[in-house]
Amino acid sequence: MVDAAFAPFAELLPQQTEESVPFWEGLAAGELRLQYCKTSDTYQHPPESFCYTCGSTDLEWRVRDGGGEVYSFIVVHQPYHVAFRDRLPYVVATVQLDDGPRMLGAIFDIDPASMAIGMRVKPRIEAVSEDGAAALFFQPA
Repeated sequence: MVDAAFAPFAELLPQQTEESVPFWEGLAAGELRLQYCKTSDTYQHPPESFCYTCGSTDLEWRVRDGGGEVYSFIVVHQPYHVAFRDRLPYVVATVQLDDGPRMLGAIFDIDPASMAIGMRVKPRIEAVSEDGAAALFFQPA
């Protein structure tokens, strides 16, 4: 079921590519799936047809818990899109995942003054449409 507060985000989802379909299917299933290179033993995001580390094409998808820490962040005060209007101010953070890659995501329902580099966060996957689409956000761990 879609929380009405997250429905406006559906129109902001990027177009899926052949490489990214498993990522989006994972979110729709409530899972964070990351691409894993069996040759270099590394995770990567965004998905690609080859490993960023070694160039191998021996890639697979693995479900991960998505925990990590805030690498950097900004506090947004302007409503750049209607989906964000009722959430001002909110935080956009670059999260260094424990599994290696960095991901960008919004953090809502937090006092921006309490944000700090190194803060532990975890994924927050929210359904954004009745057709099963979901989006990845983060929340304090």
